[in-house]
Amino acid sequence: MTDIETLARMDRLVSAESNPKAPALRPVDAATLIIIDRKPKTPKVLMGKRHAGLKFMPGKFVFPGGRIEVGDRSMTVTGALHPRAEQALMARVTRPSTQRCRALALAAIRETFEETGLLLGTKEYGNPESVPDGTAWASFLERGVYPDLEALHFIGRAITPPKRVRRFDTRFFAVDRTAIAEEVDGIVSPEAELVELTWVTIDQAKALDLPPITTIILGELEARIAAGFGHHLPVPFFYQKRSRFVREEL
Repeated sequence: MTDIETLARMDRLVSAESNPKAPALRPVDAATLIIIDRKPKTPKVLMGKRHAGLKFMPGKFVFPGGRIEVGDRSMTVTGALHPRAEQALMARVTRPSTQRCRALALAAIRETFEETGLLLGTKEYGNPESVPDGTAWASFLERGVYPDLEALHFIGRAITPPKRVRRFDTRFFAVDRTAIAEEVDGIVSPEAELVELTWVTIDQAKALDLPPITTIILGELEARIAAGFGHHLPVPFFYQKRSRFVREEL
């Protein structure tokens, strides 16, 4: 399916799924992380299947992610976001700041750990100096893993259409599989938010039961990998305008 066809499909879903009585919600900042294994001849991505009993996207295959939490704004890190990534993250937002960019990147890393048990970062510098109390970041301290922002690529942004029960302003990050510093077993289970993890090629991923925007981002990722996966490449931004989905570049 081409991007144009997928955008047309998203337009149809907007009409079918929109609830005229839904309140006018402001999108919540959120972040998603795509882990890519580029060692095989055909790269693979990590997808997780959501529990069928969840109210939001039950049974869909997704990338791990979620909204920013307070602790994401103060977690100790190593490395910094690439300047081009930071520039794109600060585009088309009110009150842009480096702290907000940093918090989005850290939210993607933390949510990935909470949903998959994968700790992204490095063990080269020992334990983080400190972590926010009562957060999942304590596991990074216990295992001596520093989140490493330098390893992240910012590859896309999408805003949930109006008239939805939940709305997110989601930033899509990507990182190579080599950035996995450690894995905690038992996070993914039949009763967890994600009941299954699978490494699949992009073509295989597109054949799964996906949210429409995930299909589009996979296409963007495929093109980005083919172009060398550099930070300099354009970052697409998807949002609804006059009841139609549009694609801009940040």
